[in-house]
Amino acid sequence: MKPKVYFKTFGCRTNVFDSQVMMSGLQDYEITQDESSADVIILNSCTVTNGADSSVRSYISHVEKNSRARIYLTGCGAHTKGESLFESERVFGVFGQSEKSKINSLLKNEERFYRLGDLNFVDDAIVAEFVGKSRAFIKIQEGCSFRCSYCIIPYVRGDSRSLDEAQILEQVRILAGNGFGEFILTGTNIGSYGQNSKSSIASLMKKMSLIRGLRRIRLGSLEPIQINDEFMEIITEPWLERHLHIALQHTSREMLKLMNRRNKFESDVKLFNTIAEKGFALGTDFIVGHPGESEARWQEAMENIAHIPLTHIHAFTYSKRDGTPSASMNPEVNGGVSKLRMQELQSLINTNNFNFRQTHNGLLEVLIESEKDGFYQGYDQFYNKIIIQSDEDIRGEWKSIENYTILKENNYAQL
Repeated sequence: MKPKVYFKTFGCRTNVFDSQVMMSGLQDYEITQDESSADVIILNSCTVTNGADSSVRSYISHVEKNSRARIYLTGCGAHTKGESLFESERVFGVFGQSEKSKINSLLKNEERFYRLGDLNFVDDAIVAEFVGKSRAFIKIQEGCSFRCSYCIIPYVRGDSRSLDEAQILEQVRILAGNGFGEFILTGTNIGSYGQNSKSSIASLMKKMSLIRGLRRIRLGSLEPIQINDEFMEIITEPWLERHLHIALQHTSREMLKLMNRRNKFESDVKLFNTIAEKGFALGTDFIVGHPGESEARWQEAMENIAHIPLTHIHAFTYSKRDGTPSASMNPEVNGGVSKLRMQELQSLINTNNFNFRQTHNGLLEVLIESEKDGFYQGYDQFYNKIIIQSDEDIRGEWKSIENYTILKENNYAQL
């Protein structure tokens, strides 16, 4: 019997793709989704905050108490905490992103190893299947050339570089041929795709849309300055999701300066309103409680965000990331204050989302992703969750849903 390998993936969609790359490279091992049966555990880590590092260490402690599996560490955390975890013998091996295609031979190594590899590599892996997924993640670029004050990612993923366009399109053709209809473009900073090859994310999506079997393209996070005239020309194409996630991080002018952000509220609000007028749901990232966020700056931020038609938000309280400029900034914001501000922000966006769903109450195109106790879950073209009760197994199917109930938390339908 082949040894069983379990993947524990933390963090972003790029890590999800990287885990699938590793899964596809395991010729001499069996992939298991049952952690307790694993002989080997691959921990694909995130290091975006100190808290992310703590989550990785906590998971290692959990494995140490409950399993005899051999633990390997990869992902962004390999660059920040890999050495200490390796030296303390809490992991058997550590390897960087450039080494993941060699995973089959790495796991056969009976000697402990520490191999970070090349930080500037360009991924050339082709994934033909996504284990346990109804949607396909397509990595189009690596790294980030921005230097936001709070972010460690450019130092562990390198500067922005794009994957080969022909390789990306071949990846989509293979997956579309294997039955995937929804494709999520991912990377560290996907809006920078093609900047060194006279291409662009808009140009790439146009070519993707011509591939037989492709039904919908979703996007990871974009920066406001990356949504240019070329992008706006394709925004009403039927294959593009009707939801865009555009990173703001804050709306106070002074906070954006402290964060070393490139966006400005005045242009952000114009951009968001222009896109919203075309029927889009809009999401963003937002950091609450970053050092320097005084009460006056918070009130300014809330006044500003009320003018932005946001329907989704990935908001999180600031968590110090050692090695970044923000980590040494003062004054720090009290945790209790940050929690209250987070609740205020989330409440506003929840109301916006409910109002949006009441207004945009037409036909929903839904890809069913999962099931629990006879209730199926999927996301519509606006990236709103819908719960569907069905006597038939509809996982992986596309459903056009016209009759549904708009609840406070999500939409609901019976088939």
